Amino acid sequence: MVRVRDESFETVGTPLLKDHIKISCRNVNVYYGTKQAIKDLSVDIAEREVTAFIGPSGCGKSTFLRCFNRMNDTIKECIVSGEIIIDNENIYDKKVDPVLLRARIGMVFQKPNPFPKSIYQNVAYGPSIHGLARNKAELDDIVITSLEKAGLFNEVKDQLDHPGTSLSGGQQQRLCIARAISVEPELILMDEPCSALDPIATAKIEELIDELRQNYTIIIVTHSMQQAARVSQRTAFFHLGSLIEVGDTSKIFVNPEHKLTQDYITGRYG
Repeated sequence: MVRVRDESFETVGTPLLKDHIKISCRNVNVYYGTKQAIKDLSVDIAEREVTAFIGPSGCGKSTFLRCFNRMNDTIKECIVSGEIIIDNENIYDKKVDPVLLRARIGMVFQKPNPFPKSIYQNVAYGPSIHGLARNKAELDDIVITSLEKAGLFNEVKDQLDHPGTSLSGGQQQRLCIARAISVEPELILMDEPCSALDPIATAKIEELIDELRQNYTIIIVTHSMQQAARVSQRTAFFHLGSLIEVGDTSKIFVNPEHKLTQDYITGRYG
């Protein structure tokens, strides 16, 4: 049992084995001007597992997610303190280039956002600018492999020169996932990736997430507790900027240790 106390709550959860940790966060605080969005948060994220962030709107889930690729740096009034260590490197060290960091971390947003380019160019863009292919044959291989991993290649193999925006919503989101994994990231961040999709497209994305976790560490923010229960191995519950409880997903949903977690899961608020 690990209990890390902050100003307001006692964080409850099951600790990870040291050799199973991909990310260690210690005493992370995030401010937007004078408003504190994340409060002294400490948590470990498991390697090659799906960790779901759940909690009511405005509780800090997406803000914390954006700390991992330093997207909060782009917000002028945002200040982040504390340590986020990925593979023994503090990504907030002054020596770390945020642009290079983001090349190592894939991001999938709430709404599909393919580039206004062809399906092929959407996936080839990252490997091209980062020099991951020495020639056209290698680039072709990366594009095909990424589309296959995203479960999309068979649907689009005869239309790779068509605009990415011509695909359905679910296909566009899988294209965005193919684009994210084309640079072989260490980590994939997903911010409500299914909220704009219908149930059939959502099911395909969830199946894909389960396949991708064999090779990638994935963090997903979701408002859907059912989705968190289906796709994740660990779940972290947030409330008012604090991490209240984290642990095995089955335990969080069946037998949470904190009353706030219990109340949220049973629908008493949120």
